[in-house]
Amino acid sequence: MAMLLGKKIGMTRVYDEDGKLVPATVVHAGPCVVTQVKTVKTDGYNAVQIGYQDKKPSRQTKPLIGHCAKANTSPKQFVREMRLGQKETPDYQLGDALTVSVFSDTKNVDVVATSKGKGFAGGMKRHGFGGFPASHGCERKHRAPGSQSSHGSNAGGNGGPKKGKRMAGHMGDVKVTTKNHQVLAVDSERNLLIVKGAISGASGNYCVIKSAK
Repeated sequence: MAMLLGKKIGMTRVYDEDGKLVPATVVHAGPCVVTQVKTVKTDGYNAVQIGYQDKKPSRQTKPLIGHCAKANTSPKQFVREMRLGQKETPDYQLGDALTVSVFSDTKNVDVVATSKGKGFAGGMKRHGFGGFPASHGCERKHRAPGSQSSHGSNAGGNGGPKKGKRMAGHMGDVKVTTKNHQVLAVDSERNLLIVKGAISGASGNYCVIKSAK
């Protein structure tokens, strides 16, 4: 499984072979550096740790500076780990560079990113509730969630509401995985990956690109 770290640049549109407009997202993918190779003998499992985008050493801790120095690279802004199977030996070496060309033969990718934070939102915005009638007789309760009655209590368990009860609360700013994005183009010179459709988060957000399962 190929994996790369990148940054969402923004959305655009491209023409396919039939001349139809296709919505697309441009991602700056890589280059990434292998900062650590983990094996069953040393760490109990097989994995490859990669980093993306240089970070000023003055804004990094000394242990992490020394950690990246083992790979002959500077500290990285965005670091993630690619977990491998127990019988899957890592093919990478410390300090190897991974570029967007790893997806040159890939048809579809999965993208993991953080969605836009919406702050505290009510039931209508957060869950799509219909609200109260917008006519005579409704006394300033148009956007209220309504009575929960026994639907909200966790009887026999505790005094709090049921787990997963749809109510007002914090909306967005969560990890979202969008699957099976078609790879439209790979620009190795500029480290750009163009995929079909939209991925979560605002422009400039970091993301993890994996070959689709």
